[in-house]
Order: sequence, then structure tokens, then C-alpha cells
Amino acid sequence: MTNESTNSILENSKSEYHKLSIQVSLNGLSFCVLDTLSNTILASERIVFENELTPYAVQKEIKHLFEQNKIGDITFSELVVIHRNNLFSLVPKPLFNEDELANYLKFNAKILANDHLEYDEVNNLDLVNVYVPFVNINNYIYDLFGEFEFMHHASVLIQTLTNSQGNSNEPICYVHLIEGHMDITVISQKKLILYNNFSFATKEDFIYYLLFTFEQLKLDTESTKLKLFGSIEEGDALYDMCHRYIKDISIFIPSNTSFYHFGELEKETIDFTLLNSL
Repeated sequence: MTNESTNSILENSKSEYHKLSIQVSLNGLSFCVLDTLSNTILASERIVFENELTPYAVQKEIKHLFEQNKIGDITFSELVVIHRNNLFSLVPKPLFNEDELANYLKFNAKILANDHLEYDEVNNLDLVNVYVPFVNINNYIYDLFGEFEFMHHASVLIQTLTNSQGNSNEPICYVHLIEGHMDITVISQKKLILYNNFSFATKEDFIYYLLFTFEQLKLDTESTKLKLFGSIEEGDALYDMCHRYIKDISIFIPSNTSFYHFGELEKETIDFTLLNSL
């Protein structure tokens, strides 16, 4: 949607019923605005960076995006920021201790002594996601809007996919693709078997990580359902590569999108975690 259209729609609606969701990563950023009265997505925009940026360069990009769309001039009833990075670790809730956040992360991610650590509780799974948020971006958002909610994208993804699995007793492997990253989530009987995030540059890298996951979890490539979503569709090179090795594959269409009205927006262009944070 153009900036002119975005500005016009937001200016002519009641902002006290607007919810703003922002997703931030070093590879790109996106936002969408929901009218909570009509369940209508009023505006959205997504930017993919040509190269991975620093957190402070991303902050400048957010500032520019907000200025273009006059987002900073609006008062929102709710605001959520999603941090997307690979600086996270999943901890079973019975083993979780709030005083040990750094110890959970230090074996899986490169963290610095002055990094600020946070955690999300993943509802209904007895799971805690410990992660490093982009503190400078949180501070910038707070200066603009005041108090807001923030979480890690893995928390949103895991919770939503677990809730959407239905009553299937067989394991399902979900792969979410966005901006050279793949999130692999394996769920069986509404229990999380595995979640991991990988960066990839070629389709060979992509299929290696996927087949390695199948091998380690002893998933049958003939019978295990593989559901792909995000920046992929049938006929893509990655889709065809999967079809060569795994029999039961399909494009996953999240059921929650039926709750929202999209107007002139194309819902396929709005990121999955953004929609599921609304």
C-alpha cells in the first residue's frame, strides 16, 4: 500500500481502536495496523534490506519508515514489537530460573556481558523462550509511544502452530521462510518436538538443514507431513527441491487469516508472525 493511501486511511479512522504490530530483524522490518473494531488490517508495509544491518542502522530505517507513514503521529490503543533473531534458547519451564538467563543462552548464542536478556513464557507448553531483544529499538519505540508489549518471533510461531495443529497424532513439520531464514517447527500431539532457525544462501543449504532435521528426529520422508509457508509457493525452486525428497508436502494456509478483513491489501504480503501477534 502506498504511503499516501496509508496516511489517508489512518487519518480518517479512530486511532484509539488501532493496534500496531512491528517486526524487527537485521535483515528487514515490517509493520501492520489493525482496526480492532472492524477487525480490518488498515495498513502494512515490509522492507527487506539488501545486506544485514546493525541494530542502530535498523533503528534509522524504522524512523524513516514511521516518518514516511506518519506512524509516530498516531496514538495506538495497543502496540507489540516482535524481535526476530537467532539469539534465543528454549528452556523447559520446570527447569527455568529467572536468575540464570545468561547461562541458558551462552551455549547456543554469542552474547556480550552487557546484553540485556528477556524471556517469554509460551502458553500451554510449559516452555520459556530466553532471548536477546534489540534494546535500542525498544528504547526508541518507548520514547515514541510509551509502554508496549514485546516478544520474540519464535514464541509467536511456536504458540500459533501448536494451537493450529488440530487433533493430529502424527508429527507435522512446519517450515517458515523469510528473508534467507528458515524456521523449522516439528509438533506432535500438540507437543513441541523441535524448533530451530537457520540462515541459508542456496537451495542446497535449505534442503540440507531440512533433511538433517528429518534424520535426527527419525521422521519418515514418505509419511511425515511437511507444511511450507512464508516466502514460498508451489512451483518455486525450494518447493520443487522439497518435493524431490519428501512425499507429503503442501503450502500451509494459516486459519487465523479468516478473522481479518484486508481491504485492498494482499494478505500474503503480511508476515505470519505479524498477523498472529495482533
